[in-house]
Amino acid sequence: MAQRPTLPGPWSRRALLAAGLAVPLAVRAQRPMLPVGLLTQADDPRYAAQALQDAYPDAPGGRAEPAVRMALNDSTLILQLAGWDGAQLLPVEAADADGVAVALRQLLRQGARHVLLELPAASVVAATAAVAGREVMLFNTAAPEDALRGAQCAARLLHTLPSRAMQMDAVAQLLAARGWLRPLVLAGETPGDALLLAAWQRAERRARLQPVALRSFGPGDAQGDPDAPRRLTSGLDYDAVVVLDAGGAFARALPYRTALPRPVLGSDGLTAQAWHPLDTRAGAPQLSRRFQLRAGRPMGSYDWAAYAAARAAAQVAATFRKVAIAGQLQALHQGAVTVEGAGGEHLSFRAWDGQLRQPLLLAHGDGIAAIAPLPGFAQGREPLDSLGHDAAGTACRAT
Repeated sequence: MAQRPTLPGPWSRRALLAAGLAVPLAVRAQRPMLPVGLLTQADDPRYAAQALQDAYPDAPGGRAEPAVRMALNDSTLILQLAGWDGAQLLPVEAADADGVAVALRQLLRQGARHVLLELPAASVVAATAAVAGREVMLFNTAAPEDALRGAQCAARLLHTLPSRAMQMDAVAQLLAARGWLRPLVLAGETPGDALLLAAWQRAERRARLQPVALRSFGPGDAQGDPDAPRRLTSGLDYDAVVVLDAGGAFARALPYRTALPRPVLGSDGLTAQAWHPLDTRAGAPQLSRRFQLRAGRPMGSYDWAAYAAARAAAQVAATFRKVAIAGQLQALHQGAVTVEGAGGEHLSFRAWDGQLRQPLLLAHGDGIAAIAPLPGFAQGREPLDSLGHDAAGTACRAT
């Protein structure tokens, strides 16, 4: 068995700067740049003008390239200390899902061995199939579907965007912690809504909630029926309303329009997010301000996922520069390389499905109500594994 590479010892920031500045410029000029790929898809409907204008809470606010560039710039020093001259971003856009494999192979020809995928779920699957057996590490930064971490997982695929299961676990934990054990659940009828419902039903069982009813809303309700919120929430007593709406329009119309004065959670009202611009933990305000200046919009969960993936790619390429991609992946899965979170945590990837462990903010438009995992829900040695599928419950067989 190959000996596992070891991490360098602790360094102070002053020592790191001194070491970086001590490198002669002539030597540094001969160093290679670390190529990092960013693969996007032109016809991804989530980035259409109308979708961005709607700005639903659980949707991207725009393309994440500014976050990736920030992350690579923030990684310059650690890369230079490892013998790189920095990182070079290689952005490539596929016209549609059929062009994903070709675009990915183009990135491989350009030397990229660490590639961020800002793609829908089906295109992530296509990308992993296109590089089967190749020396490349893929980061899913924009597809929350649980199947990508389960039956459709891949050995060289990591995930930095929280999964639907993680989000629903966070919401269910808050309901249980508040004593709101009897929610009314409203779910849409689209395939995306069905995925949300499956994730929710798993979460409600884990949190031992006792929903009073499950009611469905259809396309007409989602398109602005003014009577739908009251009609669908009448005739029952409940502690809260959980709304599962992948589209977002119906969920947005629900808060303050329910038949009973109850909190709304799930797809609107209080939602589970990886990032929120009003987070005040550790370095979060500074990162949010820097992103706002660079991108001209607030930083959101999808931006954070891209930032975290780029930082992880740079960190593993610096720490294990002379190790093959398979060894670098092993280091990430084993926690030998971590990503610094907004609260100063050292976040690691799960060995069983490649998902980045991370706390989730239970947030509304004007702030953060709680941070999951909530007290009492931690399990084993890693509290963050109470969010999402744990090792015993995973359907992934590839990692």
